[in-house]
Amino acid sequence: MALAELLVVEDDPEIASELGQALTGHGYNVQHAHSGAKASEEALRGSWDLVLLDLGLPDIDGVTLCRRLRSCLPVETVIVVLTARTQEFEVIVTLDAGADDYLTKPFRITELLARLRAHLRRRAVAGGPQVLQVGATRIDRHARRVYVGPREVPLRPKEFDLLATLAASAGTVVRREQLMAEVWDDNWFGSTKTLDVHISALRRKLIDAGEAPERITTLRGTGYRLEQDL
Repeated sequence: MALAELLVVEDDPEIASELGQALTGHGYNVQHAHSGAKASEEALRGSWDLVLLDLGLPDIDGVTLCRRLRSCLPVETVIVVLTARTQEFEVIVTLDAGADDYLTKPFRITELLARLRAHLRRRAVAGGPQVLQVGATRIDRHARRVYVGPREVPLRPKEFDLLATLAASAGTVVRREQLMAEVWDDNWFGSTKTLDVHISALRRKLIDAGEAPERITTLRGTGYRLEQDL
């Protein structure tokens, strides 16, 4: 089963071929568009999870095409721009046109794959239930707010992301590696001690708000589990 439906918009046949082989080899179902006109056709024809968009196309400015694609694709479709442009204002213009992310050429295929995996994870979370209830704790993922009973718990961004990730798999262990990948991205190369520090702070805030101390279980050397039933 393919990981995702992916449209590669790239006019250079050699680069397109290399991308196609690498992405197909990692389980993606890949379609290639060699021009802006072809990309516009494919955008309407297919159901795309991700679009890889090269800005240097022969028939249309890449930023204009990005804006066009964003207007006709579903809002959950991820657009990742591949560009040789490195000026800050050019990056800002591209993101304002509707891109979700960008990579500057030359780039490593491992970095691209990591970015795609991260975007697909976030896309899956966004499509799931927006309010999760575990014990006395209620997590509103859309508003990014947490309550223990009637009391709101002020969490820092990473603390919220950790709690939401644990709550999505409540009752089962979430491995340390998965938490680091979900919350800090696949490109994190530092110590995982930061995970323990954030979990400790999260646990303390939930307890202070009235949640049971044993709500978050530590499995040493393995990961953490948000207990569904106590």
